[in-house]
Amino acid sequence: MLALWFRAKFKVDAVGWLWRAAARRCCLLGLSFFVAPFSLAQRLELTWPTPNRAWEQGRGIAAWAQPTVSGDPESGLFGCVRSAGGQFHEGLDIKPVGRDARGEPTDKIFAALPGVVRYISTKPRESNYGRYIVIEHPGVTPAVFTLYAHLAKIEPGIGVGSNVQLGQVIATMGHSAGGGGIPAERAHLHFEIGLMATTGFSSWYTWKKFGSTNEHGLWNGMNLMGLDPLDFLRQWRERRVDNFQQYFANMRSVVRVRVVTSRTPDFIRRYPALLRKPLPLGFVSGWEIECNATGLPFAWTPLGPAEVAGLRSESVHIKSVEAASVRAYRCKSLVKQRGSSYGPGGDLQTMLQLIFGLR
Repeated sequence: MLALWFRAKFKVDAVGWLWRAAARRCCLLGLSFFVAPFSLAQRLELTWPTPNRAWEQGRGIAAWAQPTVSGDPESGLFGCVRSAGGQFHEGLDIKPVGRDARGEPTDKIFAALPGVVRYISTKPRESNYGRYIVIEHPGVTPAVFTLYAHLAKIEPGIGVGSNVQLGQVIATMGHSAGGGGIPAERAHLHFEIGLMATTGFSSWYTWKKFGSTNEHGLWNGMNLMGLDPLDFLRQWRERRVDNFQQYFANMRSVVRVRVVTSRTPDFIRRYPALLRKPLPLGFVSGWEIECNATGLPFAWTPLGPAEVAGLRSESVHIKSVEAASVRAYRCKSLVKQRGSSYGPGGDLQTMLQLIFGLR
């Protein structure tokens, strides 16, 4: 098992840990506290989530990425990789290295980081993810989740609330999915890293009137916003970043949006490391939010009254757009051009609805 782990020196500074804990507590209480780059020097220890060692060995994506029926290995990556760039895929599909006599995958699935199991879906027909596990990682900053989907079975002893260690076996790879499943020859692990949009998801889901029951609570895929796992892992392996806080700090801003509201959403209370300056002691008057090409809101700046003067309360304003990146990511609708200006597109509107409760 140790041979599967990608290790780096991981020294936990006790003072830094206590400082970050205090920062989170103050933010939850609505107090002014800025999560400074205290943890930026810490290097994460993590592991690839399957026994396929091709990525560790620096081999090309064809050695580990499971393509769709198209046969193109890039269709197993994150981003606008399907339907000629028109369909978004929010994770990595990793193919097996072992199969039994019936052709079923035998690869064990490992926890990529230490954390807490927050959700297990045991009814594969109820989601495109099939049978899946979500693990939250409170020990990293921000506290990202990882998701492991299309599983054949869950490891005995793994349940909601279980603490899991780095590299611990949590499941067996499979090809479970709603709508009849995935053909056995294309069995794979779908792996995501991301952030949860809101703890008020049930209210949003009811308001949208989808006509179906939300079977997965807060861990419904619509409430999960992924980052590109391969991009993060490449930067981590090349030592361009040591942890997620550095990764978010260096993320490329594609759309900058200003929201005029006095609300401080639970999103930023849960992920205070995304703040670019301290929360004020009183109420905020608005937010300037930077989003990457997929609409992930990775940088938050609270605004005072002078910065939103003359703007209608509960309104949304696009401040800047990197047009080339928006065009390249055509599977996402972040903005709509209106003459010489921009308004929010469908995907950006959904994100703001979820996070702010805007209707």
